[in-house]
Amino acid sequence: MTTVAAAARRIFSSLRVLNYRLYFTGQAVSLSGTWMQSVAQGWLVLELTDSGTAIGLVLALQFLPVLLFGPMGGVIADRFDKRRLLLGTQVAAALLAATLGLLVLFDVVRLWMVFALACGLGFVNLVDNPTRQAFVGEMVGPDDLTNAISLNSVLVNLARVAGPAAAGALILTVGLAPCFLINAASYLAAIAALLLIRPDLLRRSRPQARRPGQLRAGLRYVGKTPALLIPLIMMAVVGALAYEFQVSLPLLARFTFGGDAGTYGSMTALMGAGAVVGGLLTAAAGRRAPTALATMALLFGAVQTATAFSPTMVVALAMMVPLGASSIAFLALGNATLQLASTPEMRGRVMALWGVAFLGSTPVGGPIIGWIGSFDPRWALGVGGVATLVCAALAFRPLARVIAAGAPPLVVELPPGKPGGPA
Repeated sequence: MTTVAAAARRIFSSLRVLNYRLYFTGQAVSLSGTWMQSVAQGWLVLELTDSGTAIGLVLALQFLPVLLFGPMGGVIADRFDKRRLLLGTQVAAALLAATLGLLVLFDVVRLWMVFALACGLGFVNLVDNPTRQAFVGEMVGPDDLTNAISLNSVLVNLARVAGPAAAGALILTVGLAPCFLINAASYLAAIAALLLIRPDLLRRSRPQARRPGQLRAGLRYVGKTPALLIPLIMMAVVGALAYEFQVSLPLLARFTFGGDAGTYGSMTALMGAGAVVGGLLTAAAGRRAPTALATMALLFGAVQTATAFSPTMVVALAMMVPLGASSIAFLALGNATLQLASTPEMRGRVMALWGVAFLGSTPVGGPIIGWIGSFDPRWALGVGGVATLVCAALAFRPLARVIAAGAPPLVVELPPGKPGGPA
């Protein structure tokens, strides 16, 4: 019993920190709303257009600002007080969600409006993502950083179970509008938590004064570090083609298996359940060699390819669990070096480049996967699996050279999933 209690204390050690406990509580409410909106937005576009390409375009517009201006988001995160920045991004995201909810409620929503609001959310995420990830370190410090990020990732994926399940039920019973309005209200919990955080307990990094060349300095820093550069390249390819689940899964649910919003919600929820399991197992595994990233890419690619060709809906639903587990494990290993291998002064810029590689790849991959899915939804999912397998094969030798050069083992950290996933 003592061993179990000690393990539990290790798993939840960062929650002993008051500020992180407040932040975690606010996120527990907000993230479920974010996943509700994610499911509802995809289904709304499908109802308006019956087009997989249109779903891909909405996601592309949501992540286009990160692709075009992502590094600048990191510069902003390094320059200003992160808590105040996050307060601003939460208010902005809540207003965007409320606007979409009201447009749907009064039946005046048009596709161009969804496009515009998705793009607006992209500009919010441009600043929010690197700021949020760097702020975790300010709340808990380096000793509990891995634990805090791991717990946050588990929380994201628990919300990934609850949010889509609730969205599916709401869509079937009362319609789409409540999903957006509830998400807007859920941001109030995150805002309240940020207001309650005690600034005197934060381990603030020194804000970087505005000066020329900050963006170029971040790019040079990553370019000279193979242990950072290789995972970023892998994530750009895999993120563009394999992580387009918001495009491929609604198409698979509706056109391959003849399902409805409940089917799509169940797929997303089961993926979230698998991701929770995968996140805990990956965190428990501790330190890994950099080649583990290629090994996990091989597993992830194989599972996704197998899922694409599931013969029945029951098999496809069952495959969502290992798909979620392998996808979060790959993300964790890809994110590992970026959180702890970067200096505090560079962390915002490094994490912004992670956003460009992972989130910013969606404007490229989303429309491609949507277009492929308009011919056959199975291939929309299968192309990502094959791309991941190719990345695994090509990256193994360069990552092995990183080990030979004396790079330290990776400390596994679990990042949030791809929005509308992460909040």
